[in-house]
Amino acid sequence: MNSFVDIKTAYRDRVDRNIQFLSSVYHNRSDLLQMIKSLIDSNINEEEINNKKVLLKPNWVKHNQQIQDEVCLRTNENFIMCVIEVILSKKPKSIIIGDAPIQGCDWRKMLSNSFYQFVDYHSKKNAVPIIIKDFRRVTFDPQSNKLEEERKSIEEYVIFDLKDKSYLEPISDFNNKFRVTQYDPSKLAESHTVGTHKYCITKELFDADIVFSLPKIKTHQKTGITNALKNLVGLNGDKDYLPHHRIGGLNDGGDCYPGKNILRKNSELLLDKANKNKGNIKYKLYSRFASLLWKISFPSPEHQIAAGWYGNDTTWRMVMDLNRIALFGKEDGTLSDVKQRQIYSLCDGIIGGQGNGPLEPVPLELGIIMLSNNNFLADIVAGELMKMKIEKIYLLSAANKTLENDNYRIEINNEIISFKDLSNYSIDTLMPPGWVNYNK
Repeated sequence: MNSFVDIKTAYRDRVDRNIQFLSSVYHNRSDLLQMIKSLIDSNINEEEINNKKVLLKPNWVKHNQQIQDEVCLRTNENFIMCVIEVILSKKPKSIIIGDAPIQGCDWRKMLSNSFYQFVDYHSKKNAVPIIIKDFRRVTFDPQSNKLEEERKSIEEYVIFDLKDKSYLEPISDFNNKFRVTQYDPSKLAESHTVGTHKYCITKELFDADIVFSLPKIKTHQKTGITNALKNLVGLNGDKDYLPHHRIGGLNDGGDCYPGKNILRKNSELLLDKANKNKGNIKYKLYSRFASLLWKISFPSPEHQIAAGWYGNDTTWRMVMDLNRIALFGKEDGTLSDVKQRQIYSLCDGIIGGQGNGPLEPVPLELGIIMLSNNNFLADIVAGELMKMKIEKIYLLSAANKTLENDNYRIEINNEIISFKDLSNYSIDTLMPPGWVNYNK
């Protein structure tokens, strides 16, 4: 199958490309359903879904904390419900909807009662089991300092070790520099070091016959963009297996921030101590001192303790690893030479996210729904539509290399177009604070 990206615009005229109108699109269920149905019917054979086990992987990163989060933080609930209706019309055997949000996400606040009621009603009506599942093994509330580990047995996951085939191998050493901002670095050191690169993948991926990834198109602090590629990170159930950056500045062997600074380095070390003491009184003490040291180092927007800047050379590699596993991984924890499953990305870009994404985005009038059978191509197209400089963003540059020998089709509103034609539909996008100088 050749790669494709098929796009429907959610606006008819440019004058409608505004937040107020695009917000109404989510609530016009009949039109939204028809757009999604048209994309699926035009590109996916019914036999791929009929009597098959379907996995839906939305972007459920975090519960709402601001009013605007309803439209730009997560995959919209009405969008997901329309996808469910279209899938059910193809008579699947079962549907699982799941994700692994950040550890501080309150699952009870994230999904509405109406969403659960919709799922229950349509499951019974169609006699098709629909299960909603939280893939996380660990949750932590930093406000209450409450840590819950081993929420699920490790038996519910497949541990993959990509060894020296990992994208992380070229930047690995024996100094245990990999970090996830709010996680114990000693645990991460067990899963990622020279010659060892382990991931903890939910078994639901391997039980599914077909996967529909449902990302929300947004900017991202660490990778520039989060869409089809980044959305599959949520198949990993334990962030102790997910390197996000390396401790220290660029001149200190890390990639957390540019340059080198003794105050920032000590702030990072105090944060390490905090993360090793979750659940006891030392956690908040070390966290406060870490925050204080960081503040008095007078950081610029590029200096972020979570490595949210364009020089982050770690997160994109982890994302590429997980896409390789999703496509070629087998349930025995090994990689095949041939693709093991079909993954479609049906991207919610009716209202995208810009600015300090993925957790604090502001609405972007992107105005599109996009279906693709190639995550690398989907992200390149999304980047073009958001006027990003592809060659300046590690993730998109790596994705572009995978397309060198690929034949692909780009279609928008039933018209075949070229990459150059995407500029006719592109929109200025505010990048995260740490990315303001990425194009210089």
